[in-house]
Amino acid sequence: MKAATILIADDEREIADLIALHAEKEGYRCVKAADGQEAYAALSTHDFDLAVLDIMMPGMDGYELTRRIRERYHFPIIFLSAKATDLDKITGLVGGADDYVTKPFNPMELMARVNAQLRRATQFNTAPSVRSSVVEAGGLTVDPERRSVKLYGRTVALTPKEFDILHLLASHPKKVFSTEAIFERVWGEAYFESANTVMVHIRMLRKKLGEDEPKTQWIKTVWGVGYSFNG
Repeated sequence: MKAATILIADDEREIADLIALHAEKEGYRCVKAADGQEAYAALSTHDFDLAVLDIMMPGMDGYELTRRIRERYHFPIIFLSAKATDLDKITGLVGGADDYVTKPFNPMELMARVNAQLRRATQFNTAPSVRSSVVEAGGLTVDPERRSVKLYGRTVALTPKEFDILHLLASHPKKVFSTEAIFERVWGEAYFESANTVMVHIRMLRKKLGEDEPKTQWIKTVWGVGYSFNG
């Protein structure tokens, strides 16, 4: 089995070296970059399975780097940053990251999160037929093979986690999923924090699906229980 290749972008060399040391102990290949531009250039010469990105880097910061990555790639992204407020975390997750770790950090915890993200990505890529069927409801089309969503013929750009949440709900119309169940199914790990992560992703998903218009509600909130697909 091919070893996963990880992109590590951080302008603090000691931190990049520390992450690489622990990742290589886990059997991963690592490519280090000192800033966003160098990391972006590495995308053309390596096939990455995951990225660990700092946010505050010179030139191109982690937010912009993530935006550019998401234009072409779907591999998991973990932000590793000294920006530690709830707003910072929400901004990172909404911007396309799959996880967010604050500095100072425990390298073993970071590796546990790396392993979880890679495990989940592998499970998705090898998932059987249940994930292969296109879901259509009204004017909404969710295609898991192409990982694309169209609303009345218009392509809707979603982050990987937003897509996974929508596909999970749309594949089980009317079934109610708790926030804990959504987190465990989509993030591929045990539920360990507040519902904010799921709530933020659903809020952004609703906005992109045009739920700010009263005529449409694709995702229904079942108060005190969770969410269901209303197509």
